[in-house]
Amino acid sequence: MFMLIITMTILTYIIPAGQYERVEVDGRTVVNPESFHFVENTPVGFLQMFSSVHLGLVEGAQIILFVFLFGGALGIMQKTGTIDSFIRLMAAKFGKRQQILIPLLVLIFASLGTLIGSAEDTLVYIAIIIPLTMALGLDAITGFAIVMLGTLATGFVSGITNPFNVGVAQSIAELPVYSGMWMRVIAFVAFYTLTIVFISKHANKVRKDPSKGIYGKFNPEEAITIDHNFKISKSHMIALIILLLNFVALVVGVIKYHWYISEIGGIFLLSAILMSLVCRMPLNSIGTGFVDGARDMTEGALIIGFAQTILVITQAGGLIDTILYYVSNLVSVLPASINAVGMFILQLFLNFLVPSGSGQAALTMPIMAPLADLIGVTRQTAVLAFQFGDGISNMVIPTSGVLLAGLAIAGIPFTKWVRWVFPYFLIQTTIAILLLIIAQFTNYGPF
Repeated sequence: MFMLIITMTILTYIIPAGQYERVEVDGRTVVNPESFHFVENTPVGFLQMFSSVHLGLVEGAQIILFVFLFGGALGIMQKTGTIDSFIRLMAAKFGKRQQILIPLLVLIFASLGTLIGSAEDTLVYIAIIIPLTMALGLDAITGFAIVMLGTLATGFVSGITNPFNVGVAQSIAELPVYSGMWMRVIAFVAFYTLTIVFISKHANKVRKDPSKGIYGKFNPEEAITIDHNFKISKSHMIALIILLLNFVALVVGVIKYHWYISEIGGIFLLSAILMSLVCRMPLNSIGTGFVDGARDMTEGALIIGFAQTILVITQAGGLIDTILYYVSNLVSVLPASINAVGMFILQLFLNFLVPSGSGQAALTMPIMAPLADLIGVTRQTAVLAFQFGDGISNMVIPTSGVLLAGLAIAGIPFTKWVRWVFPYFLIQTTIAILLLIIAQFTNYGPF
């Protein structure tokens, strides 16, 4: 990641700075596609490159502090023994029906991603699902993939009613919000099937030979033993009900009250404290649990800050608009039959610079929508290209805060994850291209 910081700093001396004018549309700042012009270069100096690290930490403060807060709340929950009891209970119930567990859990997380746009809020499930898969004789990356590939690569990407990418992009493109749902349902089914097959294949390999597993910070020798006669205590059952109500409140809050990470972190802290009181934990143990949990998140929190540093340098050098301008021109000269594919590849690249669904929609759709009109692509197809490009690359780019935070929770190195998930990324990219070609030849609309 530091090499990327150096590379982007050097590029601020090579690539000319450019700028689009921004205008307010329905309370949202969007780009005027006819307004690009070059501006005076603002290369990032040697000392500025290092000082940008602090700015990156500031830019990533919301998710960094959420990671600390969530880590502290999780630390309290773990000290109550409730999560361990839940894992033992699930292992007892599904220990002999493992073939059901992976499709069921992936479907749950995929539904959260595709219906309400869950992303950061699903980080809380990683520390629950990984020990469960470990107890079933699998590895950490299986549990991590169930959450990440389920929520982001299956749910968020297909975005049947995702307000953060599809909702914003269709609004900017002046399309009826959530129109064209049939294609997104097809995408959901295709990506869900791919996810199940990919994870299950790895799980079967690990079950036969545990040495082929990836365990992160989890020690396979310390995995809990499955006791098929296990029964949960009354206090842990009440604490589990509190945890369940926490998830219900989270879903209601996100859908109805538009909660984001501050409210999500707050509700988990409240739930953790209530669980500790039900389990009669001493006050000092509550405080110790919080500090221990937050400490475990330090490495991941710092990585998120360094990822944001890359974006800070790119913005300081005025490169984002220049890159957008040149690559948009390249798309416009492609053969008509693959214009939508060109848009998709463009969005894949831009997601590295702007790994926010709504942020990327606000940046690119004001340009992509009129570009689609000019090159014979429907605006609905342009939105689909944005949607796929925005989501698919989130599984492999080092600027995805959600991915890096999740890897920190699991203790899985980024390089190991990329090597493992890259075949999945290639297959999903191929599926997306096929769906875009179908969309283009069927005049996917309404317009």
